[in-house]
Amino acid sequence: MAETKTKTVRFEISRQDTPDSAPYTETFELDYRPNMNVISALMEIRRNPVTVEGKTTTPIAWDMNCLEEVCGACSMVINGKPRQSCTALIDQLEQPIRLSPMRTFPVVRDLQVDRSRMFDSLKKVKAWIPIDGTYNLGPGPRMPEKKRQWAYELSKCMTCGVCLEACPNVNSSSSFIGPSALSQVRLFNAHPTGEMNRSDRLNAIMGDGGLANCGNSQNCVQSCPKGIPLTTSIAALNRDTTLQSFRNFFGSDQV
Repeated sequence: MAETKTKTVRFEISRQDTPDSAPYTETFELDYRPNMNVISALMEIRRNPVTVEGKTTTPIAWDMNCLEEVCGACSMVINGKPRQSCTALIDQLEQPIRLSPMRTFPVVRDLQVDRSRMFDSLKKVKAWIPIDGTYNLGPGPRMPEKKRQWAYELSKCMTCGVCLEACPNVNSSSSFIGPSALSQVRLFNAHPTGEMNRSDRLNAIMGDGGLANCGNSQNCVQSCPKGIPLTTSIAALNRDTTLQSFRNFFGSDQV
């Protein structure tokens, strides 16, 4: 009886032991199983971290949480494209499957990166709605349904970092806050309560690292896992900041 050869999956994974050490590549091979995704493959490699050369190595480090493309934690570069590894199905990927960290962010270890840059940008643009929580304010103001529908699309942002990795204007030599924070400015300015800080947010993105640093490559909207209309938000903010600059110059009592 002829021997049946088991189908295998090969991974070439970029490793980095410390933030300051040089990256290197290790290759792993797993037996194929139907419905595998990149995360399940990484879990299997972690349980038995042996390279194709038979060398036992350290378990691979990466971030993950929800495994449902909601938290945004498991972002990495897969076959040259930044995306979520939980929804990257093995059957749809060309082999060998190459995994590397997003280089827009500082590497912590292996595929794990520090996304503080994104969260600092959200602080810069005040991406929240300040309320006094010391007493019951009652129900919040209602939004028109048409406005609520497009605002909901903007609220899907997972802060995954994929759009920043895809954007050529976001790098270590640039202070550009990136498309995700800009889109959140539009979201919170559209909220009836958040609108009271509208001018603060617009002024924040009119400065260094803000809207003017966008090169309109449109890579962000093509790579966003949630299909958020990022370029539409950027276009809308161009109009809003122009009006805000006139208000700043002429001194308007409108925010």
